[in-house]
Amino acid sequence: MSLQFTEKEMQLLQDQQSHEKVCIEKYQKYASQASDPQLKQLFQSYAQQEQQHLNTINSILSGQVPTMNQNQQQQQSSQSQSGQATNQTASSSASANPADTMLCKDMLMTEKYVSGAYDTAIFEFTDTNIRQALNHIQKEEQKHGEGLFNYMSSNGMYNVQ
Repeated sequence: MSLQFTEKEMQLLQDQQSHEKVCIEKYQKYASQASDPQLKQLFQSYAQQEQQHLNTINSILSGQVPTMNQNQQQQQSSQSQSGQATNQTASSSASANPADTMLCKDMLMTEKYVSGAYDTAIFEFTDTNIRQALNHIQKEEQKHGEGLFNYMSSNGMYNVQ
């Protein structure tokens, strides 16, 4: 069975492919620039998950619809949660490094944008399995945003008012 994409579906997939590549590059670059070891680890973990997202998008573009079975969902969900647990153990008393703060703010902004782009894409696809795969990726992007927020909040980089 060969997948036939509408022009719009193809364009949305190519956009998401581009977004994932940018996320991978940024997380890898920022992991090397971050001064806090916990932040380095968080960025490295998210870079690996973004690579999985890119692999999924590439698979869809090559005509293979991934089936998101419970094992994959639980495994990837636990990976996202492990990053959050690291964030929550960060010391609140540590003074926020301005360079690390900027890296976090940029990645949080990026995750907000990418998650929104997935939201739009999900509604445009006719194939249910592709919609489910994109929805799964979007949930992980939201977890990245939550993990970044938790890290920033616990390190005095983001004050909720």
